Amino acid sequence: MSLDDLNREQKRSLKKMGALDAEGRPTRAPAPQARKSPGEERVGPVQYIEEVRDEMRKVAWPKWPEVRRFSIIVLITVVLYTMYIFGLDSLFGMLSGWLYD
Repeated sequence: MSLDDLNREQKRSLKKMGALDAEGRPTRAPAPQARKSPGEERVGPVQYIEEVRDEMRKVAWPKWPEVRRFSIIVLITVVLYTMYIFGLDSLFGMLSGWLYD
């Protein structure tokens, strides 16, 4: 795509974003710098596991009745959709068999 393919509004928005200079020529964006500060170090596996465990303790886990209720709802929904798709497949199979015989 060239600059000739763009309309005025697109060129204006590109100038606002800094992708075009004042004359309408494309400008090169500077390469993004790493956001890691020089003093920041990586953590070890033990510290990582401890932090994960601490964060997982903050999670509001559902109670067993809630899990059971949602599981039943999902199973019923899957069974209904499976029956629906099976019915459509059978119907279209009978129709195609009737057409091609």
